[in-house]
Amino acid sequence: MIEEMLRPLVSERFLNEERYRNGHIRIINALPGIRIMGLHTPEMKNVAKELAGSDAALEIIRRFEREAGKGNTVDEISGIPECPLCYEEKVIWGFMLNMMKLPVEERLERIAAYVPHIDNWAVCDSFCCSAKWKCPKETIWEFLHRYFASCNEFEVRFAVIMSMCRLMDKDWLPEIFAKFDALDFNVIKSEYVSLKQAKKGDIDNLVKGVAIGEPPYYVRMGVAWFLATALAKFPAETRAYAAKSKLPEDVIKLYVRKARESFRTREVSPF
Repeated sequence: MIEEMLRPLVSERFLNEERYRNGHIRIINALPGIRIMGLHTPEMKNVAKELAGSDAALEIIRRFEREAGKGNTVDEISGIPECPLCYEEKVIWGFMLNMMKLPVEERLERIAAYVPHIDNWAVCDSFCCSAKWKCPKETIWEFLHRYFASCNEFEVRFAVIMSMCRLMDKDWLPEIFAKFDALDFNVIKSEYVSLKQAKKGDIDNLVKGVAIGEPPYYVRMGVAWFLATALAKFPAETRAYAAKSKLPEDVIKLYVRKARESFRTREVSPF
């Protein structure tokens, strides 16, 4: 929708260096059919700031909603579903929602229209980590309930990472931990398959993405990231939960790995 505006901002390295371009794309790990132009976060934030400050900001948001709502088309040659918005447009859409001056009710309404179109960890986390707008924690928590109960991988991840970014507080931990225990990883649908499945040739790589671990991998890793972050801030509470949680064993292993990788918790026992 705004690709012409973004094209001059694509880095020369992305355009001209295949190894660099492939590394950039690999880190994002978007689903097949999602176009990646090659912008970096600072450039996307600058574009979002410009658009969010314009008189047409709300109309641009509505245009994003309309474009995303059209659904994917299918490429006639490859058979791969193609999303009408590229990766960068979705990130900028999210940044704009966080930057615009909106009443709480309208902001949450616009966010509710955005969340179903989050289909990638980087889109999700870019939004959540930049969500600095004022809102009572109770309102945010109530808003997140529906996403914790979702069967969509990135709607659940959205709830997890928003909880980490906005509700990482000792008083909120028991309620968040209860939501984690209530997650049914077997019913959360993912458009990604495990690397192990992909290597066995059990999938059609044209329509599925590949993640390192067992789907829904990005929910599993989101919970692990939350716990590793909580360990740094509230070690006693987090260790007590991890020792008796109902989370799958692989999620606990991811939590331990994340804790050991962080300089803040390398010397902190996860249990």
